[in-house]
Amino acid sequence: MKKLIAIIIILLAVYFSFKTIIPSEITSIDTPKNEFSTQRALVHLKEISKDVHYLGSDAHNDVRDYIEKELQKLGLETHIQEGYSYSEKWGAFSKPKNILARIKGTSEGKALMLLTHYDSNPHSSFGASDAGSGVVTILEGLRAFLSENKTPKNDIIILISDSEELGLNGADIFVNQHEWAKDVGLVLNFEARGSGGSSIMLIETNQGNANLMKEFVAANPKFPVANSLFYSIYKMLPNDTDLTIFRKDGDIDGFNFAFIDDHFDYHTALDTYERLDRNTLEHQGSYLMPLLYHFSESNLNNLKHKEDYIYFNVPFLKTIIYPFSWIMPMLILAIILFIILLFYGFKKQTINAKDVGKGFVALITSLIIAGAIGYFSWGFLKMLYPRYNEILHGFTYNGYTYISAFVCLSLAICFYIYHKVYKLENVASLLIAPLFLWLVICTGVALKLEGASFFIIPVFFGLLSLFVFIRQKEPSIILLTLLGLPVIMMLSYFVQMFPVGLGLKMMVISMVLVVLIFGLLISVFGFFKHKKRWSFLFLFMSIYFLVSAHFKSDFTEDSPKPNSLLYVLNADDNTAVWATYDETLDAWTKEFITDYPDEASDLKDYTIGSKYKSGFSFTKKAPIKAINKPVVEVSNDTIIGNLRHIEVCITSQRNVNRIEIFSDSTNIYKSFKVNGVNVPIDEERGNVFNKRNKSRLFSYHVTDEEPLNMIFSVPKNQETTFKIYEASYDLLENENFSVPKRELNMIPKPFVLNDAIVVKRTLSIK
Repeated sequence: MKKLIAIIIILLAVYFSFKTIIPSEITSIDTPKNEFSTQRALVHLKEISKDVHYLGSDAHNDVRDYIEKELQKLGLETHIQEGYSYSEKWGAFSKPKNILARIKGTSEGKALMLLTHYDSNPHSSFGASDAGSGVVTILEGLRAFLSENKTPKNDIIILISDSEELGLNGADIFVNQHEWAKDVGLVLNFEARGSGGSSIMLIETNQGNANLMKEFVAANPKFPVANSLFYSIYKMLPNDTDLTIFRKDGDIDGFNFAFIDDHFDYHTALDTYERLDRNTLEHQGSYLMPLLYHFSESNLNNLKHKEDYIYFNVPFLKTIIYPFSWIMPMLILAIILFIILLFYGFKKQTINAKDVGKGFVALITSLIIAGAIGYFSWGFLKMLYPRYNEILHGFTYNGYTYISAFVCLSLAICFYIYHKVYKLENVASLLIAPLFLWLVICTGVALKLEGASFFIIPVFFGLLSLFVFIRQKEPSIILLTLLGLPVIMMLSYFVQMFPVGLGLKMMVISMVLVVLIFGLLISVFGFFKHKKRWSFLFLFMSIYFLVSAHFKSDFTEDSPKPNSLLYVLNADDNTAVWATYDETLDAWTKEFITDYPDEASDLKDYTIGSKYKSGFSFTKKAPIKAINKPVVEVSNDTIIGNLRHIEVCITSQRNVNRIEIFSDSTNIYKSFKVNGVNVPIDEERGNVFNKRNKSRLFSYHVTDEEPLNMIFSVPKNQETTFKIYEASYDLLENENFSVPKRELNMIPKPFVLNDAIVVKRTLSIK
């Protein structure tokens, strides 16, 4: 009976570690006017996300007008900030149009900023989650806040930025050009990297986070999901948010609030009003309201601090914080306690060297097997299911089922291996290996990844379990289960988070983490006599989930296949090809690429603005269409000293969305200006574009049909050659083509230039 209770406690702990970090119900349309209502926010979202609205599209202008009018309905005076911006990291030039408003406070201190962006990702995303959810969270939150007719102490600046998806360009022109930027003391930024799940808080700061975390805890959001490891993981991702610009260029601190579940919807045509998790939107509101009330009255002039805090959330206890200065003392204390208990156990003869050795063999064997399976799992799955290669971010529609399968497989491995070494009287000895390994891990993170140092907390409870086993001949399984709750409730979320946020290639981390958690819980699982049967049970469950994933592996209307097609006209030799990024062709692409495609050799080196460095895979000869070519003019060419100063203007003769500029990596540029914006010079080498990916210089995202004007200087004897790719996102609508609509089980492939008519031109300046 006690074992059953222990199992129930463990299952409840896992359940609550997920359940208590997100609201279970959403607020209705009849919620009091001074409170956030998800249903009211959804009214805005339905309007904002009814069409794709990337920068330069007509719908983009409509969304901007809608947001501006809604802010004005709240009694706010709005204005639009616009200007050209260049993102060096993403190589993106654009002309964002930011929406700005300001609520005047009673003091002259620093202002609180509410931040999100309104552009959707080019060219097929509806942007409901990313970041329509942020827009409507702010609109509804402001409405509730202003309904009380109270004047805040601090000014509140609202920035609904533009061109975030292209290169954080809207944030760039605000931080570096707008007069209000100097007034901002703190930013609350609302973002998304999926369409559901709990919203994670991530701090952006150049200094210590101590004051930020104290204030966050004081604001007391109801469902905080935050720990100091998250930001370390966030910095590993291949993307930033607008808040990154505030930190880097303005030294302005802030909080990001972003959700990552259902990552398969991210930047796709599935990012729709219908697919956004309503509880997730409620979660965003549950952050905004207490933080808005708190920081609108707090002193934002003194948030800077040299000291950092460890922080993590625990169900029911919310956010726990303590200084980084505690890391080493806590680690040293844990090591000392471990050594004392080790000697004490040997003295009491409850620990013996032979069984300790068996424990190390069992743990290391489990880690090696689980780690190896996890490491090779994604590659093996892609080999079995080549269609998974089309999902560029690496999290499949059946990804949650795979996580369940490999978690169960990890448990099966652990139970099977430990059944060979376990006896009730040797549990104390078996605990030595996982405690030792966890102490090694905690030592490593204390030295290299301090944000993860809260891992020491479960270790202390593991040491308590060891003490109980040394002291008691028949310890209580219920007590030991309760001592195991911290490791379950603090670390279970990570098992799911890594493969969801970073792709199924991270399954290795999940499987290894399951083994490490199991090791600390051997004090509980040791009471289970029939571990081999448990092993077979989890193996059966793993097979069940794998079979279930297999039957969910096909692309359907609810989980459509991403595919791609472009028409590329070479204006230099008057030839044309159909092109695709797809590795697995389908009926839609085969209609143009055929069953016998050509390798995309001529386009291989031209990765056009692809987030995951995806290149063209196949091409096929295409008919020549009457597509207007861009006019490329050299309007100035002057030699001064050792430099040649050149001005080139590219004027499109059709409605285009993007112009990609490539130049051989051997070409040297001493200076470069695009539409009046200077490309930063590498001070060490005295050139620009030194860090370009292969031959790509930049992407110019067109608004208002404005031409591309380039003024640059090169060594006077250099032969400078540009490859110009002018693209429009209208392949499926253009009257020159008869490309059918995709089948219902297909969507445009995200993260790449897609559904585009591309005209290539070469400009050589000798």
